[in-house]
Amino acid sequence: MPSNKSVSDAPIVQFTNCRILRSHQLQREDLWVREGKILNPEKLFFDEKGSADIQLDCKDSIIAPGFIDVQINGGFGVDFSLATDDFKSGIDLVSQKILSHGVTSFCPTLVTSPPSVYHQVLPQISIRNGGAHGAGILGVHLEGPFISKEKKGAHPENCLRTFEAGAFQDLLATYGSLDCVRIVTLAPEMKRSSEVIRELTKRGICVSLGHSVANLSQAEEAVQHGATFITHLFNAMLPFHHRDPGIVGLLTSDKIPAGRRVFYGMISDGIHTNPAALRIAHRAHPKGLVLVTDAIAGMGLAPGRDTLGQQVVEIDGLNTYIAGTKTLSGSVATMDTCVRHFQEATGCSVETALEAASLHPAQLLGIEHKKGTLNYDSDADFLMLNDGLYVQATYIAGEEVWRQDALGM
Repeated sequence: MPSNKSVSDAPIVQFTNCRILRSHQLQREDLWVREGKILNPEKLFFDEKGSADIQLDCKDSIIAPGFIDVQINGGFGVDFSLATDDFKSGIDLVSQKILSHGVTSFCPTLVTSPPSVYHQVLPQISIRNGGAHGAGILGVHLEGPFISKEKKGAHPENCLRTFEAGAFQDLLATYGSLDCVRIVTLAPEMKRSSEVIRELTKRGICVSLGHSVANLSQAEEAVQHGATFITHLFNAMLPFHHRDPGIVGLLTSDKIPAGRRVFYGMISDGIHTNPAALRIAHRAHPKGLVLVTDAIAGMGLAPGRDTLGQQVVEIDGLNTYIAGTKTLSGSVATMDTCVRHFQEATGCSVETALEAASLHPAQLLGIEHKKGTLNYDSDADFLMLNDGLYVQATYIAGEEVWRQDALGM
């Protein structure tokens, strides 16, 4: 009888005594992993006549896909919008530290900055797989500077830009390069934004609508040109109005092209969005909700002063303001906190809460065939959580990269 080495010499790990999130349900099954991928046990048994080399008892934990944060400005004293000589060590530090929050991949986010900052910082960021060194980098999220002055939020007004005659060339000149860019947030009501949205979409870059005073028809037009995301819904946009619901109206618009889904980010920290607003959005369009932290450099640090790009920020508990104002500026919430708050605020199922931080961001970025699920052949990036949705251990490519100290296994 052939051994399980007939296909590969790599060890097979069987995670037992667990509930796996698969096909939108927690299922009492074992999880089989080899060479960083999730195995189909039937193929293993019947085609390879194989078996596990290592068995791990998960002690009735939930196993869920790793979280994906598509909007994170920094953390632990590191600000991705500041050009520094040791920028690479800063991004390495954040990617290491967020493993404990269950984040296995992320999009480092830059807020509105002078062109010189983009030109210095972007070449220092490269797309890479996660591992013991930290969460994987999926590409950069550029939030601004092509956004509305009226809804600039914590973005510095003197760095805001509009699209000139050669709109896309203007964007290229501002950023310097789009090589590692995955998401661009812009205001769709700006002149010439349609051609920019089309060109970005053609290059496989996700266009997000945000920091905007767009009405609904302008937002719908942007989606028809290729936009697929809304940056932190309700924040930095016109409030919902029954005669013109603005960008918020995209959640129930009947003008979305067939086969297209509009996703929207929500900062579920209990501060940026009232729980009632979170419930309204979730009930209106549950399959589009993507949890984001919008975390700033102060995440993981004691209250005090820190930065968000060109601005000084004051942190008071979970509130973060531009110094001397009451303008909210990002968050200090961690992704696992956002998942727990979302579940508590909406009363949704555990499965729904977990998918809003894993499956939905993967679908937004078009990587759901390998990330954000525990389907066979997908990447073995997953978490062990207890019933309270506290992360007990984080795995990337089937290897344990973080574990809660108090737990022995």
